[in-house]
Amino acid sequence: MELKEWTAATLLELSGSYWSTCTLHAGVKLNIFTPLASTPMTTVELAGALNCDARALAMLLDALAALGLLKKEGRLYAATPFTAKFLSRTSPDYLGHIIMHHHHLVAGWSRLDEAVKTGQPVRERVSHEDVESSRESFLMGMFNLAMLLAPKIVPQIDLQGRRRLLDLGGGPGTYAIHFCLHNPQLDAVICDLPTTRSFAEQTVARFELSDRIGFVAADFEQDDLPEGFDVAWLSHVLHGIGPDACVRVLKKAVQALEHGGLVLIQEFILDDKKDAPVFPALFSLNMLLGTPEGQAYSQGELFDMLEQAGATDVRRLPIELPNGAGVIAGGVP
Repeated sequence: MELKEWTAATLLELSGSYWSTCTLHAGVKLNIFTPLASTPMTTVELAGALNCDARALAMLLDALAALGLLKKEGRLYAATPFTAKFLSRTSPDYLGHIIMHHHHLVAGWSRLDEAVKTGQPVRERVSHEDVESSRESFLMGMFNLAMLLAPKIVPQIDLQGRRRLLDLGGGPGTYAIHFCLHNPQLDAVICDLPTTRSFAEQTVARFELSDRIGFVAADFEQDDLPEGFDVAWLSHVLHGIGPDACVRVLKKAVQALEHGGLVLIQEFILDDKKDAPVFPALFSLNMLLGTPEGQAYSQGELFDMLEQAGATDVRRLPIELPNGAGVIAGGVP
């Protein structure tokens, strides 16, 4: 691992980088980019449309322009082609949901010292929250991320001859959708909390796959899982629970599979020394803030968990992914 060369300037840049983050979050939360993707507007015009204070809005617009997220010509502001694509709510590539999920996490991150002192979470686990806006941002944020990655991952996983996929903790079902699109012989079941059902069913319907993708409401930590599958997909599920719970969930996944089945795990994977890559190490802190026992796991730990659950031929697939993510596979004898 190559160590970063720090200077006083880069240290202070890191310390104050949340200013830029909060500026972006405010722009998305106030829905600034959607109207400006349609037509350039003055501060007064946009302030009237968004019910904002014109003086304060001008400061935010200038900061967004300084960050390169807006264009300013004279008194007119407009979205850039990039922000029109990714930050306008009318765009099919809108990433505002995951950005709002990040926004909801900020308050918890400001209490990281408290979590480290106590070893206890300082916020509710996002997937279990009762607040509709937070839950929607989380679920549809996962959809945002999966829509970027699933088209790259799915073609690299051979499911030829497999007919039933269990998408465990599948949220809105993005991976189930892409696995089914890529494999015409495949049907799938999304298994997640009851509060997820409406998001999943709406997303599946958008892709006209309601006849091939079903939903089973269950808490995979507590409830029995449906059976009769030949592949199980667990994408970013295990980091929310502790090591013993991971083994129990993986045993359930293995038991849900027929002989010759395949278990696939996608996670942010730490090196076995656990001091790299950067994103999984930081993500582990995010789990500390919001879960009693969740964390990022190393490749060795994930291999061991799968083997304890009864899987064989455990291996990491040669798929290059951002942020230290990877896919680990195991067979069911």
